[in-house]
Amino acid sequence: MRRWLKVLLAALAALLVLMLLNALTTNHQTKSAEVTVDGARIISLPGGDLQVLDSGPRDAPPIVLLHCYTCSINWWGRLIPLLDRDHRVIAIDLLGHGGSEMPRSGYSMQDQAQLVAQVLDRLGVGKAIVVGHSLGGVVGVALAEQSPELVGGLAIIDSAPDSSYGSLDLLARALYVPVLGEALWRVKSSWTIRKGLEQAFAPGFDVPDQFVDDLKRMTYTAYDHSSSAADDYTGDSPLQERIRPLHLPLLAIFGAEDQIVDARPALSAYADVPAAQTALLQGSGHSPQVEKPVETARVIQRFAEPLRRQTAKAGQSRRRKSSP
Repeated sequence: MRRWLKVLLAALAALLVLMLLNALTTNHQTKSAEVTVDGARIISLPGGDLQVLDSGPRDAPPIVLLHCYTCSINWWGRLIPLLDRDHRVIAIDLLGHGGSEMPRSGYSMQDQAQLVAQVLDRLGVGKAIVVGHSLGGVVGVALAEQSPELVGGLAIIDSAPDSSYGSLDLLARALYVPVLGEALWRVKSSWTIRKGLEQAFAPGFDVPDQFVDDLKRMTYTAYDHSSSAADDYTGDSPLQERIRPLHLPLLAIFGAEDQIVDARPALSAYADVPAAQTALLQGSGHSPQVEKPVETARVIQRFAEPLRRQTAKAGQSRRRKSSP
């Protein structure tokens, strides 16, 4: 065997060993929870500590915001000020995201929903309008299945009914390949992250720096397990089929220029749920609450109006009873 071939094989073997060691190390990383958003706090729970932002009048009808995959509370930054005038708005960083804890396990949709339920129980919140963006919509459905007393209505923003309604680009899919994915994760840069996040918006939208930082903060375990857990959940039964027997008010919002999910077929799937409301927002991609916050807020407010009127009526009744 020629000398150069021996050197090449030795180099390849060394590279493989390094990649395997990197995979082992990367898959064992954890992070503690920390406050990363002004005004937020950490709520300690048995399954993991979550960052929570609670704004708006405490006696107003509640809206719960659950963000997308690789995202955080920051993705609601343009929407919250439009909602918390008339609603108590509770935004939660899911386990493995944002400022919440990033353990080695606990990323199933049922586990995530249980943690959200525990947060709402701590805050004394029930019958909320739960608004879930992408992954957050999947967690919202799991929450409604497990804790129906906490959910008064479900609003889904660009959540695919199952994985057949769209896909990520080649680089994003490569990150899930064992060993290779961990190696790519190790060498990721702000530029590659930004290019990947561009899929979450309509073409030409400028990705905010904070969104890049949110993804950089994630561990590989949180990144990998969160995606596979969502696929497992919707693979067992599509979201619209899970929602149908719950008899909940449903709103499905999609951006017309979604680059990740086929918006129109997805909306059609949700439209088959009895009494479902749908909205297709023009000029928006996968994240209308970021790209078109005013329009998104208007649709959510219309959907939540019956709950707001009911809460106001109940408050008036209590005040009359307490009057001398």
